[in-house]
Amino acid sequence: MGWQVAENDSVFNGSIPEIYDEYLVPLIFEEYADDLADRIVSAEPASVLELAAGSGVVTRALDPRLSSSSRYMVTDLNQTMLDRASSVQPPDDRIEWRQADALDLPFDDDSFDVVVCQFSAMFFPDKVAGYAEARRVLKPGGMFVFNVWDDIESNEFSDLVTQGAAEVFPNDPPLFLARTPHGYHDLEQIRADIVAAGFSDISIETLEKVSSDPTARHPAIAYAQGTLLLNEIEERDAGALELVTDRATELIAARFGDGPVSAKIRGHVIVAR
Repeated sequence: MGWQVAENDSVFNGSIPEIYDEYLVPLIFEEYADDLADRIVSAEPASVLELAAGSGVVTRALDPRLSSSSRYMVTDLNQTMLDRASSVQPPDDRIEWRQADALDLPFDDDSFDVVVCQFSAMFFPDKVAGYAEARRVLKPGGMFVFNVWDDIESNEFSDLVTQGAAEVFPNDPPLFLARTPHGYHDLEQIRADIVAAGFSDISIETLEKVSSDPTARHPAIAYAQGTLLLNEIEERDAGALELVTDRATELIAARFGDGPVSAKIRGHVIVAR
């Protein structure tokens, strides 16, 4: 689609972390987190670095599966998201929480067996630089595993919420979801970026799953209020958030019923060694 990441597309603050974790994580992230955790555990790593951990869904999936001697460094650019992740994670001496920029990691070369990043590479202003940093901190033979969303049309709730926002603001539609979470899905471009970062053993798998919620309003809240779409809405009209949420709810209900509702989601899983 050719979107560029906007300057504020990585700033998660205010009410977003809590709504993100309560509504969006069970809606779309948990199954993909389990998938990444299974892939990582198969490598039997002694040390894992997680980039852009968000509210900690991968951390919660992976931590119980790691060996008792493993070292697990969990990072995110946003301290508010990291605080949310650590607050809901059971105490574990193997985990260290650290604020860090994925494009400028504060770790030595050859430090980790695995680097993992769930649905966050899309937010990197410079994808190749981010991948090169992952490679730099990996030990020889180490594994970089991450995933990205497919295009917005293949992720139906996200698409309908974007349509709802566009109907409320027809002259200046808020396009955060299309621009960033769903703006980096071209497999040739992804592979080229990974190769440019120095990886050569690369596999990409597309996984389609079903996203389900008890009511049509839940996914509307998840995307409109638990992502940076909220900021774009409030920048246009501070009083329009409920209007967008209501319209997105109507569109979801018209397509899938009032609830329970289920829709397609699709992402790409990349493993590079």
